[in-house]
Amino acid sequence: MQSILIAPPVAEPVTLAEARSWLRVDTTDEDGAIASLISAAREIVEMATRRALVTQSWRIVMDAWPFAVAHRSWTLLSTRAAALTGEISLPLAPLQSVAAIRVYDSMGVAQTLPTSSWRLVAAPERARIVFSAAPPQPTATVAGIEIDVVAGYGDPQDTPAPLRHAILSLVSYWFDNRGDVATTEAGNLPPRVAALIAPFRRGRLA
Repeated sequence: MQSILIAPPVAEPVTLAEARSWLRVDTTDEDGAIASLISAAREIVEMATRRALVTQSWRIVMDAWPFAVAHRSWTLLSTRAAALTGEISLPLAPLQSVAAIRVYDSMGVAQTLPTSSWRLVAAPERARIVFSAAPPQPTATVAGIEIDVVAGYGDPQDTPAPLRHAILSLVSYWFDNRGDVATTEAGNLPPRVAALIAPFRRGRLA
């Protein structure tokens, strides 16, 4: 399963004016650098928490369904007694909607699955698609399934305050340590930033 960003957020969770005020910078001379730091910090926070912050669109690509569709008895991913035919856990959160599910044949022709054959269970931490009818198996050898989704908390102001604070703190850390070796990895964050995002971290899908 691979996730590909197809439409990035149209705005950052933190504005340039907010970052400038946080940094106590009164001029606009550093605006380009500060804007770049905001974008980088947002991406680091998203990677560290495995969450999309501001609304953005992604394409989830798979070679085949993670359950058997060739037989009457399917392998279910859920142990709930009321589970339907099959389901897929989605790697993005918080998930807003599923735009389309496409299955490709060996000639590269896509079939869009009707919305009547599936439904989205948009749980905050584990969104999933539940199928009520067996989806067709792709005959394309690779990347035979595409699921287009919209994820994120919504508008910039909808991003939880601790995550916005983490972005500002990371921007400040980088701004104050220019020229030094500073963290650019989601797994190696300043203690203040790590503490702010800790309650929001999500584990990887098994």
